[in-house]
Amino acid sequence: MAFTYFISDIHLSESRQDITDCLLDFLANEADKADALYVLGDLFEYWIGDDNVTPLSESVASAFHALSKKIPLYFIHGNRDFGIRQGWAKSAGMTLLPEQYVIDLYGTKTLISHGDELCTLDVDYQKFRKKARSWWWPRMMLALPLSLRKRIAENGRKKSQSKQKNLAADILDVTPEEVVKAMEHHKVTQFIHGHTHRPNIHCVKLSQGKGTRIVLGDWYSQGSIGKFSQDSVTLENRSL
Repeated sequence: MAFTYFISDIHLSESRQDITDCLLDFLANEADKADALYVLGDLFEYWIGDDNVTPLSESVASAFHALSKKIPLYFIHGNRDFGIRQGWAKSAGMTLLPEQYVIDLYGTKTLISHGDELCTLDVDYQKFRKKARSWWWPRMMLALPLSLRKRIAENGRKKSQSKQKNLAADILDVTPEEVVKAMEHHKVTQFIHGHTHRPNIHCVKLSQGKGTRIVLGDWYSQGSIGKFSQDSVTLENRSL
């Protein structure tokens, strides 16, 4: 039976070898059985530039590149790794896609995204996102020394974690009205995203009927994988 894999929010880092091992095992022993693999953002805990070549970034790129010889690989930026550019993507054999992209998934027109752009109740984050995705901010950051970029990324991550502890759950989730707006704008009945770390399958009420929103899980405590065929959708886990 033909199927396609979707993953997101892997959050690879040097401090979590168990996550890296789980992903590398999946890429080497399972993923090639699919028609394609889509990575919907936050592959890395943070990304400070393609010029930051590390054993982790090289080993992951090599594993994806080997897989790309067998099946197509696609990547949408997340809020942690929006700095990934064509250089690293090419070394990983991945095709970069826009932040919202529509695919034909076994006859169903499907919107795919990381999903952070729909968390509009988190006003402070959306302000940062607008700045971070501007033309000037990435250029300014890449002009800084690698050591300084790494320190900025680590400090930013700590501040974000501290802030999230005090935010209401609905602020950290996608805004329902924005989901409907995005699905109706792209004229789709199916939407796949990550970011919220709340794996589930939701029914969405659209003006022209019902739609489905599938949320992928994160990889902090298990490897979370979405498996889509013409007849079924399953959210699976792999042990770390």
